[in-house]
Amino acid sequence: MYIRGEKDMTRQEIPVFKTREENVAYMNETLPIQESFDLIQRDLLIGGRVSSFYFVNGFTSEETMLKIMDALLKVKEEEMPEDVWEFANACIPYVEVEVLFDFDQILKSLLSGETCVFIDGYRACIVIDCRTYPVRSVEEPDKDKSLRGSRDGFVETLVYNTAMMRRRIRHPALIMEMMEVGDSSRTDVALCYMGDRVDKELLKNVRDKIRSVDTDDLRMNQQSLAECLFRRKWYNPFPKFKFTERPDTASACLLEGKVVILVDNSPSAMILPTSIFDMIEEANDYYFPTLTSVYLKISRTLINLMTIFLTPVFLLFMQNLNWLPKVFAFVAVKDTVNIPLIYQLLMLEVAIDGLRLAALNTPSMLSTPLSVIAGLVMGEFSVASGWFNSEVMLYMAFVAVANYTQPNFELGYALKFMRLALLVLTALFNWWGFALGCILVVCSICFNKTLSGRSYLHVSLK
Repeated sequence: MYIRGEKDMTRQEIPVFKTREENVAYMNETLPIQESFDLIQRDLLIGGRVSSFYFVNGFTSEETMLKIMDALLKVKEEEMPEDVWEFANACIPYVEVEVLFDFDQILKSLLSGETCVFIDGYRACIVIDCRTYPVRSVEEPDKDKSLRGSRDGFVETLVYNTAMMRRRIRHPALIMEMMEVGDSSRTDVALCYMGDRVDKELLKNVRDKIRSVDTDDLRMNQQSLAECLFRRKWYNPFPKFKFTERPDTASACLLEGKVVILVDNSPSAMILPTSIFDMIEEANDYYFPTLTSVYLKISRTLINLMTIFLTPVFLLFMQNLNWLPKVFAFVAVKDTVNIPLIYQLLMLEVAIDGLRLAALNTPSMLSTPLSVIAGLVMGEFSVASGWFNSEVMLYMAFVAVANYTQPNFELGYALKFMRLALLVLTALFNWWGFALGCILVVCSICFNKTLSGRSYLHVSLK
């Protein structure tokens, strides 16, 4: 079922006027009809009465609108009902028809792409939802791919995303509440949950937070909403929400009793409550047998731990070579160290981020030359010229590749910041700094709270 959210009581309600002329005058005064080429007003004669159509060019299905207008133009004067509801039910051969009496809702519907009709003699506006959106094809997301799962992914149109989830969960307990956030953007937000499985206290908390959001717009879509829902400390890099672009993953989380938030114009879903173990999950975990899935999760967890501690432990042993067992003597730096190891590691951390940003902004046809330049020229020649030692390059290459083993970008950068803190503390205070950094990492995870108030290490056994 779909539930329309409560009206925003802070908005001033302006009722529809008695005559069509007054309604048209108000609409033309409020909207830049003359200045904006895409705002269209079209006057027709329906049943002997003058009628005004308002719609946004590019949002309306022309074929559907032509059929509706053709049916309306055939209505004779003696067939015109006195009641607007009777007219909407008897004379408009379409499913999604609504009658509104408030200009605030009328303007919102019009600017959302619906067609608004004012007919002389009716103190109301008839809203016809024959929208069509410019939308890309439903493709598998580039980041969160699956080896055996479905090949569809969320798009920027909210109703398409809810339809893909409804297709997977054909149960009456699936509820999708529609809300509105942003004074200017008035962005549609869908709160999705299973009514018989969700934590009622969590649901009430999330619903109240969304309704109490006071912002002008959601310019960054879900990220803006996430910042409004949970204003975390600037020094806390760990994500509070799990994001996914896969409808199968979102549907699986709904069936686990979690809450999914969809935002119009955003091709991903926000999932909560979440923990650090949810962050390192990926779609393949749902499609493989239990043993394989557990193995992949354990491997991913160990690799993430190595991305935090590998280079700090390497730096610690290089500062205390007498601690290094003889069996591991091969890991020590053998060549001359021209630049201190801590500076090499920090420079490579920044360089890897630079290469990642360059790859994001490089046209696909130039990606191969970029890889050659980055791998051969910058890698080989930087070692040969003495800027970096080969052992440092090897360990940083492992860290860079290991960051891609989990699908969450924010978690990857959170682990990176923990690694940088460990490196700096180890370089400054030797093993005391390393121990302090380990305590910092453990405390930052253990005492981190999610939106539901649970620990970041909370594990659900459902």
